[in-house]
Amino acid sequence: MMAFASAIEPLRLANQVSGQKLYAWKLASEDGHDVSCSNGTVIRVDMGLEEITRDDTVLVCGGIDVVEATTKPVLNWLRREARRGAAVGGLCTGAWSVAKAGLLDGKRATIHWENQDSFCEDFEEVKLAKSVFVIDGNRLTTAGGTASLDLMLKLIARDHGEGLANTVADQLIYNSIRTDQDSQRLSIPTRIGVRHPKLAQVIGRMETNIEEPISPATLASEVGMSTRQLERLFRRYLNRSPKRYYMEIRLQKARNLLMQTEMSVINVALACGFASPSHFSKCYRAHYQTTPYRERGTSAAGAEAAEAADLAAFEGDECDLSDIDFPEEKFE
Repeated sequence: MMAFASAIEPLRLANQVSGQKLYAWKLASEDGHDVSCSNGTVIRVDMGLEEITRDDTVLVCGGIDVVEATTKPVLNWLRREARRGAAVGGLCTGAWSVAKAGLLDGKRATIHWENQDSFCEDFEEVKLAKSVFVIDGNRLTTAGGTASLDLMLKLIARDHGEGLANTVADQLIYNSIRTDQDSQRLSIPTRIGVRHPKLAQVIGRMETNIEEPISPATLASEVGMSTRQLERLFRRYLNRSPKRYYMEIRLQKARNLLMQTEMSVINVALACGFASPSHFSKCYRAHYQTTPYRERGTSAAGAEAAEAADLAAFEGDECDLSDIDFPEEKFE
């Protein structure tokens, strides 16, 4: 809803403050029927998947169920209108639908940070950026939330000048317009509530090396510290060891992949740096009190059978869950 409103309101205000009908819009749904949002609001739409003109722009606004909502008729409509020359964009997870239609291949794009891991796995041919919005030719994508507002202000400035865009921003009490160079997430120091440059540097390295984890000794060496000093740094500011913090980052990515993709549990395990699915399953259960199979919604019988198969295949892969930290990892 935030991404949706943040896209329409700047256009309405551009018309209002200019005294002209600079922009017009219609709301569409797959069947032309009203749409219920996850917050309970019902949106009245104007049309179904009918033809539009080549001068129009299609913006797909996606939410938490974007995969289920991206049906074959929607994909066919997007491809058809793109072939006819319309600009196409995705707001928030709507970028997934546009990518699924093949309209972002070879293009730069962005999507909400929570969906970036799964997006990378699903669409390797898309050049994913971490900025709040991206304009690549006639393809537009935003990270969601108020990022739609930044995109629209950019388009208003492009079409009718920065003066109008600034006036619209003032009307919205929006005094810090972001550009396509701004990152969508808070900085690491702000996120963790600690301003320590070496700690932030190490965490940054952890977040960008999930599939092939870096050993604590290497991380410490990269910032000019001993392994013991790095251990003390994490204990002091984050009340956990570097290994545990790293494991939590990897498990969070694993959870995103399980919930947002159709990747097998084995492939999720490998993508998050685990040598075997049994080790992954044990660590996952220790952290989330459920198994990867049950997290995904596999039936109890199916989950038990899959877990048993994993354990049988990797019988020697032990994991001591009684330790305060996660099991020792084998680093190359």
